[in-house]
Amino acid sequence: MEQNNQVYVKLQKHLDNQAVGFPATRSGVEIKILKHIFTPAEAEIACCLSYKFEPLETIFNRTGHLVDSAAELEKRFDRIQQKGGVESKIKHGQMHYCNSPLVVGMYEFQQNRLTPEFIEDFNDYTSNKNFGLAFLSTKLPQMRTIPVSKSIHPQHNVGTFDEVMTLLQQAEEPFAIIECICRKKKSIEGHSCKVTDRKETCLAIGNMARMAQRSGMGREISRNEAIAIIEQNQKQGLVLQPSNTKEAEFICSCCGCCCGILRTHQILPKPMEFWASNFYAAVDRLTCEGCGACVKRCQVGAVRVSGKKQPAVVDRDRCIGCGVCVPACPAQSITLVKKPAEVRPPQTREDLHEIIAAGRKGRLGKLKLTGKLIVDAVRTGNLNLLKS
Repeated sequence: MEQNNQVYVKLQKHLDNQAVGFPATRSGVEIKILKHIFTPAEAEIACCLSYKFEPLETIFNRTGHLVDSAAELEKRFDRIQQKGGVESKIKHGQMHYCNSPLVVGMYEFQQNRLTPEFIEDFNDYTSNKNFGLAFLSTKLPQMRTIPVSKSIHPQHNVGTFDEVMTLLQQAEEPFAIIECICRKKKSIEGHSCKVTDRKETCLAIGNMARMAQRSGMGREISRNEAIAIIEQNQKQGLVLQPSNTKEAEFICSCCGCCCGILRTHQILPKPMEFWASNFYAAVDRLTCEGCGACVKRCQVGAVRVSGKKQPAVVDRDRCIGCGVCVPACPAQSITLVKKPAEVRPPQTREDLHEIIAAGRKGRLGKLKLTGKLIVDAVRTGNLNLLKS
């Protein structure tokens, strides 16, 4: 048993040295998560990968002492991928493999493997300050927020990477529709979503769709079906969050009651310092009737109405620019405003991980971030982070 644990400790340290990080905790709950996904032999093999996609033959040169042939290694990778432990991609006609981060990655691929025990371990780990600092310390976030279609107009000069229908029209096929892992997790925990009762709302695209299909967690749909689903998601008030890349590999449609990313947003004192978005909402105080429709619609608590018939106020430190509030306003008093400096995402997820790896904070950087979070919590009066 002790020898097996050492294999998982080795894998934890290896993953922590990759782009996104996988830090250790005092409780060791991260080892329990790895045991849920990898056998000891699979954990040893995963230590031979990196966050960069590499061809099978290159990886076999490092794993030859663990498997008899490249064909056997490929079979091992197939089994690990079924459990969400590695990612694969066809490049130049060859299958390439890489380590998968916990988020976005291993967790999302537990679609068919969620158990109350795993959920408890996942919650314990992701609420740990070590994981939180690693997740917030990346130079760029792994996801971004883009506006719903009815909140933007031609004068916004929206980049193609911020326009969901253009993203879908230009995206590489295939498309796969997937049950939202966050809503499924909440359902197992005994809670229902307050925004939608639909389960299949999250979209995988291109390589991510192929992985989802190989893992048996997504069904292929046409481009037109994908567009129709995203349109329905927008009507219900879900927040659009694609991969933080020009070539979207997935589009999540999120709610504030279930989504782990949006729930993290709610406990941070100044969440927009860790967010990627090119817009924010603004209220016309002269026409706003203070009805509170925007408050009910907002998934991150960025809007408030202080009194009867008082105009709504948007907190710029919290508004993610999703535009969900815009079509909900009966007086048409809310509009999206484009930020002065447009942030253009990297081209692909591989490019994103390269940037994240190059900009990782060390121990001193994380200590400074901890101090800043504490100061911001006190100054803003939002003490949710300190309470958690």
